[in-house]
Amino acid sequence: MKIKNSLHNTTFHSSLPTFHSSFSTFHSSLSTFHSSLPTFHSSFSTFHSSLSTLFISLLTLLLFSLPASELFARQTDFKKLDSLLYTLESNDRFMGSIAVAIDGKVIYSKFSGYSDIESGLKADENSRYRIGSISKMFTAVLVFKAIEEGKLTLDMTLDRFFPSIDNSQKITLGDMLNHHSGIHSVTDNKDYLEWNTKPMAKKDMVKLISEGKSEFEPKSKAKYSNSNYILLTYILEDIYGKSYRDILNKKVIKPLSLKYTEMPANSKKLKGECNSFKFAERWIKESDTDPSVPVGAGAVVSTPSDLLIFADALFSGKLLSEASLKQMTKINDGFGHGIFPFQFYDKKLFGHTGGIDGFSSILAINPDDGIGVAIISNGFNYNINNIMIAAYSCVYGKPFSIPSFTKITISQELIRNYSGVYSSKQLPFKIEISSEGERIFAQATNQKRFEIEATAPDTLCSLDRTIVITFKPETNEMTLKQSGFTFTFTKAL
Repeated sequence: MKIKNSLHNTTFHSSLPTFHSSFSTFHSSLSTFHSSLPTFHSSFSTFHSSLSTLFISLLTLLLFSLPASELFARQTDFKKLDSLLYTLESNDRFMGSIAVAIDGKVIYSKFSGYSDIESGLKADENSRYRIGSISKMFTAVLVFKAIEEGKLTLDMTLDRFFPSIDNSQKITLGDMLNHHSGIHSVTDNKDYLEWNTKPMAKKDMVKLISEGKSEFEPKSKAKYSNSNYILLTYILEDIYGKSYRDILNKKVIKPLSLKYTEMPANSKKLKGECNSFKFAERWIKESDTDPSVPVGAGAVVSTPSDLLIFADALFSGKLLSEASLKQMTKINDGFGHGIFPFQFYDKKLFGHTGGIDGFSSILAINPDDGIGVAIISNGFNYNINNIMIAAYSCVYGKPFSIPSFTKITISQELIRNYSGVYSSKQLPFKIEISSEGERIFAQATNQKRFEIEATAPDTLCSLDRTIVITFKPETNEMTLKQSGFTFTFTKAL
């Protein structure tokens, strides 16, 4: 269990969120269709009864003749999701787009905030976003297509392409796809933010990755590394003799008619492409990572609707063979080959997450019923994983709450009483509560501190309201609630 904040990610590293860890009881309420036809005359009652039966039969016939996506959309109430998104936008917690689809057909979409704040341009259905590490799903598909064409194999070793990489003679393409290579992630370099906005040549990126050395023996364990997919991008370019952009266009974008998906050719903004922002008292524009840095590991631009078309095509056999998809979704140490497993109650989903500059994204699909959700944010002060939970909760009839962002000011005396180091018998780390002036912070052992604010005299919450801490100074205790779990901490005296 980790205590973590939801402030923006400066690299295009992708985390592995669990959609829902609290399995509450599902209560289903079935609404009954009632037809009320007034009886003017007793002699007309039989006629009206027959008419009512005929009306219901025709209605049933009409509903069952509708496409599955339209029928599902009519049966799903997204009003509460609308309320959540309105609350988040009104409190400067989220800007971006969300879409829900069944079998690739969108049944719900919403746009929040701005494509560009400086010009006042609002987000709309044509707004395009950097999807960060969801790009890896596209790259993995291209690798499996190359395997199906006989150009690559999962067992092929990296030294055939890049012998300068440490352990390249032991690292296979399969190891790279599921992050078992041990290759150091170049985005973890201390100086990464000094050069990530500049165009980088392939030879220079390979040199940087080679200098990183190996972090562990290939196949011995798993660790997420963007370098894996940067190198896989270059391998694809080598075997096809074309740019990644051209390969992606030919093999995925054009066959699926993805109108808004594109690999940028350079740092120039694409038509409709959003800027990204971070929040620090106000929205501040983020700098853009040059696409030549992440390439197929994180540079693709798209929309939620296009991502859902892509995900449906992947799981309906339009992109890969059944054998390739089975291999892609084979999970080892929490990683598939360019894809992650997700859990929502008893539903098993697949997808990916992403983050680059001020963008954050998540894509998931349930292969059993074809229901997918995609969210891309270009400004967030709230964990978008919670929006994903809300979207799937609407779809599957599960409960979820809309956070309140009301805050109060508490006295310095209370802040001093709450300050200190707390430990728990339930968790292996301590939490320190501290303050700077009127600002209050929480920090778990070996983690970055994050700001908390008072919502009641005895209650402090993380800014995104995903962590709630309640203090009991009379017993020197505090309780921490996160993701449906509750933990008790005791203050060291």
